Amino acid sequence: MPNFLRCRLPHSAFGQTVLLIGCLLLINQLILYGTVVNYVVKPSYLQINQLIARQVKLLFADGVNIDRDNPSLVDALNAKVIDDGMRVYNQKQAIAAGIEKATYYGFISAQMSQYLGGKTEVRIDQSSDIQIWVKPPQAPSVWIKVPLTGLSESDISPLTIFLIVIGITSVLGAWWFARRQNKPLKRLEQAAIQVSHGSFPKPLPLSGSSEIVEVTSAFNQMSQSMQQLEQDRALIMAGISHDLRTPLTRIRLASEMMSAQDDYLREGIINDIEDMDAIINQFIAYIRQDQEGGRELTNINQLIDEVVQAETQRHGEFELNLNDCPAIPMNSISVKRVLTNLVENAHRYGHGLIKISSFDHESTVSFTVEDNGPGINEQDIEKLFQPFTQGDSARGSLGSGLGLAIVKRIVERHQGQIILKNRQQGGLSVQIWLPKTED
Repeated sequence: MPNFLRCRLPHSAFGQTVLLIGCLLLINQLILYGTVVNYVVKPSYLQINQLIARQVKLLFADGVNIDRDNPSLVDALNAKVIDDGMRVYNQKQAIAAGIEKATYYGFISAQMSQYLGGKTEVRIDQSSDIQIWVKPPQAPSVWIKVPLTGLSESDISPLTIFLIVIGITSVLGAWWFARRQNKPLKRLEQAAIQVSHGSFPKPLPLSGSSEIVEVTSAFNQMSQSMQQLEQDRALIMAGISHDLRTPLTRIRLASEMMSAQDDYLREGIINDIEDMDAIINQFIAYIRQDQEGGRELTNINQLIDEVVQAETQRHGEFELNLNDCPAIPMNSISVKRVLTNLVENAHRYGHGLIKISSFDHESTVSFTVEDNGPGINEQDIEKLFQPFTQGDSARGSLGSGLGLAIVKRIVERHQGQIILKNRQQGGLSVQIWLPKTED
């Protein structure tokens, strides 16, 4: 199939169904039209031609001088006319009566020639009532006008109107049928997107064809199973995180009671406890699933300034390149956690200055966090977004491996996008786009 034709064809099941039914209906209409013309209209014209030919033959019966130079030929023929509407004209009279407005029909002329036994010209005038003009072979100098008083242009139009009404009704019916069939699929698509973002909708109604009902039922079971699995995982992680805090607290209290000569040992224990406490906080942040509240209009530059002020003492100087950005709907607590996690990763794996930039686009607002570290292997970039996955050995092995997983989850809940890539001058760049409007 040519590429240009493939691009123009609909890709959705709804569009393809309507197109298929529309094509079938068009073929059906053409067949119906041909059938009506050949078996209804054509026989009617044959009968009309036979009747007209019979009347013309009666005009040229015995007793009429058909010499074309006979000046009384027209009057003699008109005197023999039985039908009041039928008239005979010479060439000049025919022009005055409107012969030039009539249209020549070859196939009707050929039929009439067979009936009259010679070359005959037939013209039809459809300006008002249908007028048939016949130039008979018996007297080529005259024209015979036969009005069809019982048949007019409006008498033929009901066939066309009937075909148009049937076609429009069929297409509308096909559109309604296809829309009804595809509505459960559209509902299923929207529910699947919600599940992919970590939200579990209510069970979908079982409607549509039997195949769609089976798919919807399977999706409902899958969604319920995933929701139960997510709840069990959150409960386990919350329980583990809670249970670890008690022994960590006892260890910290015990280290505080160590003698002065064990200060170096106490300092190491406290540092380990703080690292473990940070890991536990990441566990709790991950299982919360960005449920801190609704979204409010917030300026991303304001959040960046707050995070930079809070992290300057711990991580040193920042290089900021903040452009004017409008306030957009976001969960400020969650996006602030995103910034904090990215800054923490940049400080942990990078060297020296951390660069943060913000940009205003047509439909999105973006910000970038960059470091000067060794970067990571290109094939390992996607893996970093998986829970409990850390960078390669070039970037160390500290932390729980939940930082970027939390970032990705929060960004996806905001219908945003995250791209992680190595910088050409060395280090890692994380860029995040957030939409200006809330879906």
